[in-house]
Amino acid sequence: MTDQTSVALIPREILLGNPVKTNPQISPDGKRMAYLAPVNNVLNVWVGTIGNEDYQPVTKDEGRGVRFYLWAKDNQHILYIQDIGGNENWRLYATNLATQETRDLTPFEDVQAQIIDIDKHFPDELLIGLNKEDPKVHDIYHLTLSTGELSLVAKNPGNIAGWIADTHLKVRAAITATPDGGRELLVRDDEQADWQTLITWGPDDALTSGPLGFTQDGLSLYVEDARNANASRLVKLNIATGEITIIAEDPQYDVGDVMLHPDTREVQAVAFNKDRVEWTILDETIRIDFDTIQDIHQGDFRIINRDNADSTWVVAFTVDNGPVPFYAYDRKSRSATFLFDNQPDLSKFTLATMEPISFTSRDGLTVHGYLTLPPDRGRSNLPMILNVHGGPWGRNGWGYDPEAQWLANRGYACLQVNFRGSTGYGKDFLNAGNKEWGRNMHNDLVDAVHWAIDQGIADPHKVAIYGGSYGGYAALVGATFTPDLFCCAVDIVGPSNLVTLIKTIPPYWSTFLATFHNRVGNPDTEEEFLRSRSPLFKVDQIKIPMLIAQGANDPRVKQAESEQIVSAMKNKGVDYEYLLFPDEGHGFARPENRLKFYAVAEKFLARHLGGRFEEDNHHEPL
Repeated sequence: MTDQTSVALIPREILLGNPVKTNPQISPDGKRMAYLAPVNNVLNVWVGTIGNEDYQPVTKDEGRGVRFYLWAKDNQHILYIQDIGGNENWRLYATNLATQETRDLTPFEDVQAQIIDIDKHFPDELLIGLNKEDPKVHDIYHLTLSTGELSLVAKNPGNIAGWIADTHLKVRAAITATPDGGRELLVRDDEQADWQTLITWGPDDALTSGPLGFTQDGLSLYVEDARNANASRLVKLNIATGEITIIAEDPQYDVGDVMLHPDTREVQAVAFNKDRVEWTILDETIRIDFDTIQDIHQGDFRIINRDNADSTWVVAFTVDNGPVPFYAYDRKSRSATFLFDNQPDLSKFTLATMEPISFTSRDGLTVHGYLTLPPDRGRSNLPMILNVHGGPWGRNGWGYDPEAQWLANRGYACLQVNFRGSTGYGKDFLNAGNKEWGRNMHNDLVDAVHWAIDQGIADPHKVAIYGGSYGGYAALVGATFTPDLFCCAVDIVGPSNLVTLIKTIPPYWSTFLATFHNRVGNPDTEEEFLRSRSPLFKVDQIKIPMLIAQGANDPRVKQAESEQIVSAMKNKGVDYEYLLFPDEGHGFARPENRLKFYAVAEKFLARHLGGRFEEDNHHEPL
């Protein structure tokens, strides 16, 4: 162990292992609560009576753990999805709370189930998508929960990327993919009527536009629409007349979360994710609720779910330097009952704060991000990790970030950058990333490092680049395209060859392929261009140590993406470590695998940047 400081070393298990409890969901009738918690170190759903201590696990997952679940609207079942080894062929399961029996509702091999809609007015029904007839697209099925009966209600002609049901659980809207990377919004009067095109979004508008749902009367649609604006706006679109009413907008930031009244379907509040989340209240009847909730706890809050009567809301708060607390908020009494913290042991330690930052790129764009500094090391000449987000069509946000806290606790500054191509900042910023993988998207990261050096924050000789998925690609680009800037690189499930990445996407991404061609490149017509942006073909430029981690079952970034660059590095004599997890996919869901990776990663970083690490007493040496 190196660099003893006054701040205690936080165990990896607390920072990066399973939560103690998380994701509480109130039952539709408001009488019971469910949450996720480990059973023998595997996350499962627990259910109990509100106000009692009778919570018991109801699911019996012994592998990857339950991560996505919800109450069925009949109050009698818990629904959850699970895949095998990270292959993302999700199956839908229902656990009967009375009998503890769990049924596989979609027992089909190599098929991915999606929950399309569930509605409290139809407690024994839901709509699901299955790609069992054609692996490239999902058809829509009506599922009767009590019997498990499936019936086809909407056949995908091959170009539909998403479906929307009305308040009667009838599929009446669809999003289609166009060959140029755009989207079309289709509607129909009923499930027997022909589809009509309501909106066409070109490729520049498509990623920040799309339908959210029908109004209660089924005559209009709520839509996020980036046409004739830089940032996507929330609008109400009259289906018959085409009239558009703007509900909420911001000149720079795209619409974020939208809160609809569960019965009237009127918009109650809209969030814009700026440096932090800011809510715009549109329904004055909830203003006092929002004001009361804001006073419950510091940080930014979100409403996780509501009971059928809309009398109890489950609320989560995110702060940058502590665990996530959950509360049950009673709207009638305007009082909140504390439920639990997701990781209460975090409160025993000194955590870092996350500060929003911005800088100007070399070509004049304003780029935003977040900086997390070790709490006891000042802010000058620090070893720094550039932690690059995945997507790339996503973004970092403010709040508790386990990796940022882990790195700061080990003695590093953690810089997270929403480079061009990130979402949330309007379409001009998003589209500035088109065909810029390995060039201007990377230049933004390089400019961020120089900003941190110029500010005196980062030691120019001790900067590492780290990330997963697109962030893993960025780490490989950092090592090959700008090899003198970084002292080491960590790539988690990152593609090394853009040609093979795009040619081997999962079949059910077929309706997204034109978007890849438009925003990254087309391997059939631009192979040389894509090769020029691929780290695999610049391995001879690597002069820094590399750590690469991969899931063997990853359907998005195949194992070959890591294997081919590992083989090339081996042939070139590059200093590297390679971790392959045979039971993982695009990321590491099993806590034992996750903790094994972080144990290796922090030793790797300590070796090359000089930070601290926790001795690994739980895993065999690699």
